Amino acid sequence: GEFVTTNVVGTQVLLDVARERPIERFILISSSEVYGTAESDPMTEDHPLNPRSPYAGTKAGGDRLAYSYWCTYGLPITIIRPFNNYGPFQHPEKVIPRFIIQALTDQPLTIHGNGIASRDWLHVFDTAEAITAACEAPLDAIVGETINVATGVDESVEEIADAILSILGKPASLKQHITDRPGQVDRHIGSTDRALRLLGWRSSIPFADGLE
Repeated sequence: GEFVTTNVVGTQVLLDVARERPIERFILISSSEVYGTAESDPMTEDHPLNPRSPYAGTKAGGDRLAYSYWCTYGLPITIIRPFNNYGPFQHPEKVIPRFIIQALTDQPLTIHGNGIASRDWLHVFDTAEAITAACEAPLDAIVGETINVATGVDESVEEIADAILSILGKPASLKQHITDRPGQVDRHIGSTDRALRLLGWRSSIPFADGLE
């Protein structure tokens, strides 16, 4: 329930305020989760929206609600869709910090399904740079636009587990495969062309460096 309140109702509250008190720009931070499983690689901003979890459904709702306010009221909306974030201070239930904690404490690194599910992993500093670029970009270039923030490279969950164990000098025997979660997405890799063209931004932190 809180996802609907935050991602849909919360977004609408802010959009309505922006209608009453005109602002220069409104940047909505959406999510690549709105796409669901990639039907084509890499996913462009025109990829169909097939959210596969309730959370992703509410992100898609807020994303399209913001777009509709641009269409209907001419609000200066730009929608940013970051791919999978990782980096310092991330919540420990997320896969990368969870694997790191499990490896450091010699607990099994639990991998859902066969481990081939892959994601476009974006360091949070890269994400922050992209959002900053959207705050500074010429308005006429970005209003009404939806822009992926991605690296265009994907890493599987299995590869991440291997990399973390290797960096920490832990044995591969710590990996443990468990049943797949419902609503999982198979492959997730983002097109980077539009961000480069409209924001002059591209990812500068390769995954291996960010993970270190």
